[in-house]
Amino acid sequence: KVIWTVFVTILGYASSLPVGDDSLCTVEELAKYRIIFTGKWSQTAFPKQYPLYRPPAQWSSLLGVTHSSDYSMWKKNEYASNGVRDFAEKGEAWVLMKEIEEAGEKIQSVHGIFSAPAISSGTGQTSTELEVHPRHPLVSFVVRIVPSPDWFVGIDSLNLCEGDHWMDEVSIDLFPYDAGTDSGFTFSSPNFATIPQDTVTEITCSSPSHPANSFYYPKLKILPPIAQVTMVKLKKSQLGLSAPFINLPPKSNEIIDSVS
Repeated sequence: KVIWTVFVTILGYASSLPVGDDSLCTVEELAKYRIIFTGKWSQTAFPKQYPLYRPPAQWSSLLGVTHSSDYSMWKKNEYASNGVRDFAEKGEAWVLMKEIEEAGEKIQSVHGIFSAPAISSGTGQTSTELEVHPRHPLVSFVVRIVPSPDWFVGIDSLNLCEGDHWMDEVSIDLFPYDAGTDSGFTFSSPNFATIPQDTVTEITCSSPSHPANSFYYPKLKILPPIAQVTMVKLKKSQLGLSAPFINLPPKSNEIIDSVS
C-alpha cells in the first residue's frame, strides 16, 4: 500500500511539470541549431500608425540564451528584470547579458548566449547558430520592436528536447509583448515610465482596449503574427554553412480591416 501511494504521488507530480521542464531529457549528445528570425511587420499587414521615418519600422538585434529550467529570461504575467527592461525600451543589452552570466555562474543554469544582427526594416530575416545541452535544452530570446515604448517579441523556455531525441525543426509565430515598464500607447510615444511597474503582457487586437493603441484592431479576433522564428537542427555536415533562408508568402499575415 505504501509503495502504491508513493507511485501515485510520483505520477501526479510528473503530470504537473511545466511544459518547459528539462528533467526528462535523456539525450546524450549536444545539438546545434540554425535559428532564423523573420520579421513580418509590413505596412500592409499592420497599417495603423505604421512607422515610416524617424525611425522607420525595424527590429533590434536578437539576444538569446540556452538554459535549464532554473533560469528564466522573461515570463508572461511576471515582472521584467532590469535587463529585459533596458533591452525592450532602448535595445541596450549590457545589463541583460550580465544577468545571464551571473545566473550561469551562480546556479550553472545557462549553457550559452547567442545573438543575431538587427533587421533595418519591418520585414526581413536574420539568423545565427545556437547549441543546446541535455541539461540545458531550453531556448529563450528577445527582439525589440523599433520604434516602440517597451514592446518586444520573443520565446520563453522552448524545450528542443523530446525525451530521447532532439527536435529536427520547429517554427513558431510571434506576437507583440509589452514589458510593463513604459506606459506609451503608440510606436512613437515619448518615454513615460510605468510606476509601479506592471507585468509582461501580450498585446492583442483588443488589449490594451484603447483606440490610440498602435495594435488596436477591434474588428479582428486575433492579430496576425508580427514575426516568426524557425529552428532547424544541423547535421554534422551542415555545421558552419550559410543560413538556409526561408521564402514566405508576401501576404501571409495581412490585416483585412476596412476601418484601417
